[in-house]
Amino acid sequence: MARVAITGGRGFLGWHTRAALLETATAATSISLGDGFDEAEAIRAVNGADRLVHIAGVNRGSDEEVREGNLRLAQQAAQALRNAVIPPPVVVFANSTQSLAGGVYGDAKAEASDIMRAAATDVGASYVDVVLPNLFGEHGRPFYNAVTATFAHRIASGEVPEVANDKDLTLLHAQDAADLLTGIADERDLPTLAKVATVSELLHKLLYIAQTYRNGEIPDVALKFDRDLFNTYRSYVFPHQAPVRLTRHADARGSFFEVIRSHGGPGQSSFSTTEPGISRGDHFHRRKIERFTVLSGTATISLRKVFSDEVVEFEVSGDNPVAIDMPTMWSHKITNTGANTLFTSFWTNDIFNPDFPDTIAEAVNA
Repeated sequence: MARVAITGGRGFLGWHTRAALLETATAATSISLGDGFDEAEAIRAVNGADRLVHIAGVNRGSDEEVREGNLRLAQQAAQALRNAVIPPPVVVFANSTQSLAGGVYGDAKAEASDIMRAAATDVGASYVDVVLPNLFGEHGRPFYNAVTATFAHRIASGEVPEVANDKDLTLLHAQDAADLLTGIADERDLPTLAKVATVSELLHKLLYIAQTYRNGEIPDVALKFDRDLFNTYRSYVFPHQAPVRLTRHADARGSFFEVIRSHGGPGQSSFSTTEPGISRGDHFHRRKIERFTVLSGTATISLRKVFSDEVVEFEVSGDNPVAIDMPTMWSHKITNTGANTLFTSFWTNDIFNPDFPDTIAEAVNA
């Protein structure tokens, strides 16, 4: 099995990177840096790895804390690299566009890159300096990671943020950044993966997404950037905005209810039967939007965010129909808990492609 050693694996980008690696069944070994640095453990993590990805950084604190912190982390990662018996053939640094603009943080990132480049050269490894713009994505930390996380959090809390400084932003989804760092995507693809938008345009899109989704409707996700923003926003309203209540109309002829209203983009509907006691799923999606709706029977829908232990469950029934949308990077399954056959409708926002299924095996109850 291929293996990648990662620093900063518990941070926002590190979490997304580890999730991306699950798709290719690549093992991820985390390296603790800073005060928790253990040279022997770090060397073991780096030794024999196919790739070292240095993500850990310091972007908050005094000027001295930011500068010295970033240099210290890079020096520790470089130390482990130089002392590995079998160093990885590829070393990747998660750099920032601020390294091109100066300032304390930018200069520190540039110096950290120099440290990592020198260590890679010393061990004969290829060095990849991935200069990342503003990142956004699921479960970003508001008031810390990026303005997108702050806007999404505040809107999900019922607030209407204001734009204090309207300017152009170059935005990149964290899963795309993870692909660049792990080699799934080529760094030359970065300009086509990123999106330039003003702060006010970003806020307008998020407000539209929130307004549309508040009633359980899927906003227009025809464009990749809009889909990524929608998936980002959904991470701030789950599970408290779930399930989506559906109105069931019944008379002597039978019953009727709407399953979904989608405002734009491709989509695919499917239907399944499931026998009593059987489960379907135990996988997650990195980008795909998926909705489960039980039409007849009773079931439990279970979900777990990857790399966490807490399981969220919903008891659902065709007699009181609801829709459950599967958040990206959450493993999920549906289990027939009734005595009869379970009938379930599934909807996704894309046409299934067996070459790129975006369906990664991961047991909910790991």
